[in-house]
Amino acid sequence: MDREEQDMLPLSHEKVEVDGVYINEAGREEHLHRGQHFPADPVLGKSEWKLTEFMFDNHHEGRTDERLVPKENDTDKIGKVTHPRRNFQRKDL
Repeated sequence: MDREEQDMLPLSHEKVEVDGVYINEAGREEHLHRGQHFPADPVLGKSEWKLTEFMFDNHHEGRTDERLVPKENDTDKIGKVTHPRRNFQRKDL
C-alpha cells in the first residue's frame, strides 16, 4: 500500500497548517492560510481537503539576476566558463 493512500486528509473545521490552494471532494478550490479553519462545503457539509499547490510569498519578480546573464561585449572572459564542455588547460604538463 502506498504511503499517500494511508495518510488522512484534513476535514472541515480543522486548522490549516500550510499556506496553499486546497481542493475538496466536490472539486471546490480555496486559497487558505495557516491558522484558518477548513470551511464546510455548502452541499456536502463536512468534507476532506487536499493540498494541490503551495503558496509562496517571494520577494523577487521571477527574473534571472543580471549578474548571471552572459554579456556579448564582456572583455574579461579569462577564468569564466563560456561553454560546459570547455577544457581547462593544465599548466603543469
